[in-house]
Amino acid sequence: MEEREAKAFLEQLQHEGLITESTRPVWEMILPRRLKRMYEVLNERTRYITVLIEAVDDPHNQAAVLRTAEAFGVQDVHIVTGKAPFSPNRLVTRYADQWLTLHHKPDIKTAIADLKQQGYQVYASYLGEGTIPVSDLDLSQPTALLFGNEHSGVSEEALRLADGTFVIPMYGFVQSFNISVAAALALYDVTERARRQAGERYYLSSGEKKVLYEQWMWQTLNPRIRKQLEQQGYTIQNNGGQPGSFQ
Repeated sequence: MEEREAKAFLEQLQHEGLITESTRPVWEMILPRRLKRMYEVLNERTRYITVLIEAVDDPHNQAAVLRTAEAFGVQDVHIVTGKAPFSPNRLVTRYADQWLTLHHKPDIKTAIADLKQQGYQVYASYLGEGTIPVSDLDLSQPTALLFGNEHSGVSEEALRLADGTFVIPMYGFVQSFNISVAAALALYDVTERARRQAGERYYLSSGEKKVLYEQWMWQTLNPRIRKQLEQQGYTIQNNGGQPGSFQ
């Protein structure tokens, strides 16, 4: 990025409130082209669609869902652990999870109740009777897609609490996808349609963008530089799993 272009871009970020004088010690240490890349990704981020995983135990599957969510611009992933701890495989995530907001929930009842309180409808991936094709999901309101355990699927409790169920149509002898494949196929369809249907509601608000951009700037710094800034009084304040602001 040429000097003139970089200067104009930094002025744009300041005009939009994404960088400020108070955060100058941080963003001055980041190359403008890196700031621009984060800005481009930020403008495609959504909380209109979100993901909830229940008792997904395999680290590779955990990681694959996170990587898929990040790739499709889904910012939040809600997690209810099962028999195994939530420890996604780093070789699979490729550190995609560092750009996401992860919400750990104590149980599926709490997770679904919290999502509904935030205005989401919750649809579970399910192969039983009464389910509808993912392409028929009504996306007129914010939607959470729920994926269950690799072997047993979503729990009976989750099915009772969800607003409905969906399936990815299959036409071969195999009648189920691996969770990572199911998440990828479902999120591709749902994010594409929701982006068109929801319009501006699909994207983050200016306030959400500011908070997230500050977090991304902070974490993209070398750990040594972060430590130096912390010693000077700069840090990120986190609240309830949400990205915080520079203080």
